[in-house]
Amino acid sequence: MTFAQGPLLWALVVVALVAVGAVLRARRTNIGLRRQNAELHQQRDVLQRQRDELHVAYAGLTHQHSAELAEVRKDAEEETKAVLKAAVRTLQGLADEQQVVIENAQRKYGDDPGILADLMTIDHANSQFGRRAQGIAVLCGGWLGRRETVASVFDVARSAQGRIRQFDRVRVNGQVNFSVVSRAVEPVAVVLAELLANATNYSAPGAPVEINIQAVPTGVCLIVDDAGLGMGQEEKDRAAALLAPQAAISVSSLGIPPQFGFAVSGLLAARYGFKVSVDSVSPYGGVRAVVLLPDELLTGDVPSPPPVAAEHHDADVAALHRRQAPASPTPLFPPVAQSATAPQPIGPATTSGGLPKRRRKSPVSVVPSAEPGPVRSNEETASRLGAFQRGTRSGRDTTTMEGPEFQ
Repeated sequence: MTFAQGPLLWALVVVALVAVGAVLRARRTNIGLRRQNAELHQQRDVLQRQRDELHVAYAGLTHQHSAELAEVRKDAEEETKAVLKAAVRTLQGLADEQQVVIENAQRKYGDDPGILADLMTIDHANSQFGRRAQGIAVLCGGWLGRRETVASVFDVARSAQGRIRQFDRVRVNGQVNFSVVSRAVEPVAVVLAELLANATNYSAPGAPVEINIQAVPTGVCLIVDDAGLGMGQEEKDRAAALLAPQAAISVSSLGIPPQFGFAVSGLLAARYGFKVSVDSVSPYGGVRAVVLLPDELLTGDVPSPPPVAAEHHDADVAALHRRQAPASPTPLFPPVAQSATAPQPIGPATTSGGLPKRRRKSPVSVVPSAEPGPVRSNEETASRLGAFQRGTRSGRDTTTMEGPEFQ
């Protein structure tokens, strides 16, 4: 080995030793980093498990809170409805007692036109009060009064007309040879009255509102047309949800002040098996409301006539007509005069379900003629208004009560 090769060899040895030391240090550093990385992964996994546990706990607490809140709201709703139903039941009893007192007073003081007119005004206000009490009772789970006799479709429409404030704006057109079964008379009258109240409240003062009675293959339709501003799509959607309820309707969801009409109509329609819709436009730009009574709620039985002895008490009711009824508005539809003995259209003798259809040979009530007649005296006018009053009563008189609390 030469001298020149000696230092070179030592330099290579030093370089090798430095390289080996660097590799060892890098390895130790790498091992330390891997250990730290593994520890961090473990900590991350622990934190993820804790996060998942917290998420599950949060979801459980949220579900428990929602369930408890729903239960509290349900209890509060039931308690509110129970209080309202108890209060309304008392009010309904007082309204019935007041109705009896008014009728007795009409018989007693019927010879005085002024007193009779005032009593009829009170009677009309009492009928509106009773309708609102009935609506609240239905929303709270109560039941309506039940009749023991049937009523013609025309008389049910007149009964609904007599339960609203602006009854003089309503015209009833058409007739069918069917009556409404006794259990459905009051519900149909209440629903139709709510629709008429909406039609008169949301249309111009004095504008007429019409009820057209039409027979259809599946039953009878009561069509209410007004000349109001109509309804927007959002209002129609909300009305459709209330008229075909999928669950119990909360009293607190009806707004302030509460709007009972559609909610009451939907509950009664679902309970008694008929349909109500307000999604159409009337020919005059307003709302067309349709009540469809199926064959199951119709009968061909003739309603019992009112007692003849009560007719002499209506001799002076024209005084009310002079005091509160404004000039008669022009009807929207020109009524079509119908003969009392007009033959029924020929159709299938059975329904789609195989049940026999009920038919009559004569109408169940007489529709007032649409043709102008001679000028009547006060006595004749009084007699006609008295007949109207008896007709509205024939559709609202109840004799028994129904429902779980009464059975």
